[in-house]
Amino acid sequence: MDGDWNDSQPIYRQLRDRVVAMILDGVLKEGDPLPSVRNVAAEYRVNPLTVLKGYQQLVDEGLVESRRGRGMFINAGARSLLLRGERQKFLGEEWPRVRATIERLGLKAEELLDGAGGRSYSEDVSSTTAESEPHELDPPKKEED
Repeated sequence: MDGDWNDSQPIYRQLRDRVVAMILDGVLKEGDPLPSVRNVAAEYRVNPLTVLKGYQQLVDEGLVESRRGRGMFINAGARSLLLRGERQKFLGEEWPRVRATIERLGLKAEELLDGAGGRSYSEDVSSTTAESEPHELDPPKKEED
C-alpha cells in the first residue's frame, strides 16, 4: 500500500479503497490475511482506529471476515463480488462522463484503441499532416521569380 493520502476523502476510506485495489489486482487472494491493524497504523503513521474503521467497512461489505484472535481474512468470492460492484459503479458513474468526453472530442473507436496501445492519435495526425500540408503557424512560402 502507498503511504500518500489525499484530502478528497477520509483516510479510512482511502485505506479501504487500497485494499479493494489489492484484491482486484490479485495481490490479496481469497483466504489471505489482511496486514494487522497495528502494522498498518505504524507503517503509515495513522491512528489504529482509522485503520480499523477502513477494515470494518470491508467486513460490512462482506469482503473480509474477522476471526477472533487471528485477524482479518479475505472472504471467498470477494474478488468476483468486487468486480460486479466496481463494473456497475464504473458504468453508472464514470462511463457517462467518459462517453460525453469522447463525443465532445469526436473520437472514433479506432482512435481510442490506437491511443490505448500507446500510440497517440495526435502524434499520428501531426506526422501525416506535417508531411502533406503546411501547418497554419508555418510562415508562408515565398514565391520564386
